[in-house]
Amino acid sequence: MNTLQIQRIDTDCYFKAKVVPASSRTVIVGVLDGMLKIRVTAAPEKGKANQSVIKFLAKKLGINKQAVTITAGPSSPIKHICVSGLAANEILERLNV
Repeated sequence: MNTLQIQRIDTDCYFKAKVVPASSRTVIVGVLDGMLKIRVTAAPEKGKANQSVIKFLAKKLGINKQAVTITAGPSSPIKHICVSGLAANEILERLNV
């Protein structure tokens, strides 16, 4: 079974996400090669897809948007995500992956 690979450093957890913009709905598709696969309705222009990913993950995790950041890959389909204040097991449970 493929599981989301999360690295914890201090109070932050880091993982990768493969983002597919301009989809019919915003949804977590599953885990692909250790990365979270997310489809978002927003277009990949002017950071709209990135903001959509942040907002969606914050809502799914039940945390403030400021606790979710894209640390690398702003113009790439593969994003490096940082989540502050949650343990890895909490992230997995809340994302249901």
